Amino acid sequence: MRRGIAFTVLMLMAAPLRAHPHIFVDVELAVVFDDQGQPKGIEIAWVYDEFFSMLLVSDMGLDPDFTGTVTEEERAALDGFDMNWIEGYHGDTHVTQGGEPLALTGPVEWSSDYFDGQLRSRHLRHFLDRPDPAQEWAVAVYDPTYYTSYTLVGHPQIRGRSDCVARVFEPDWDAASANLEAALDELLGAGMDIEADFPAVGALFSDEVRLTCAAP
Repeated sequence: MRRGIAFTVLMLMAAPLRAHPHIFVDVELAVVFDDQGQPKGIEIAWVYDEFFSMLLVSDMGLDPDFTGTVTEEERAALDGFDMNWIEGYHGDTHVTQGGEPLALTGPVEWSSDYFDGQLRSRHLRHFLDRPDPAQEWAVAVYDPTYYTSYTLVGHPQIRGRSDCVARVFEPDWDAASANLEAALDELLGAGMDIEADFPAVGALFSDEVRLTCAAP
């Protein structure tokens, strides 16, 4: 979780127990290659839903007239509002190859904005573990607890190479929903706290981007 949104998340937790997700985010992805054609990093853009944006902007004391935009001074106050990550937070961006996770750095560059009533941010993360571009690898953006729902919009961009292909695979929504309902029923039957012990089903609801590049 990001420290800058913690208070607003607490407000949203008053929603009904089964009302996951609470926050909705549109995502744009760009995979960046270096001058040698090796994977360098991933640029991730987040656009938050209008309700969450309103709550957070209000909590920060910005846009008091509810115009749906901010002044230049207020925009500066937004800088990095969702980039102050707590220890252990993985940024909700997951890269795998051959079923094995590949590590990314935290954000190394970022920008923030608010217009049309929506908070927007963009950040770049570098690969700590570089995928082998000659073999298929995958990128997915999801919150394991499904508190936040991420939706991929547009087609992922590829920068620095022209011989790579990104294919987008949508989740099986019916199967994911059935899995979630079964897990929640099991938790309720055991008398557990759904919010505290919400099942890690976020990956089931996630789009997956699979990338392949031409062999050298």
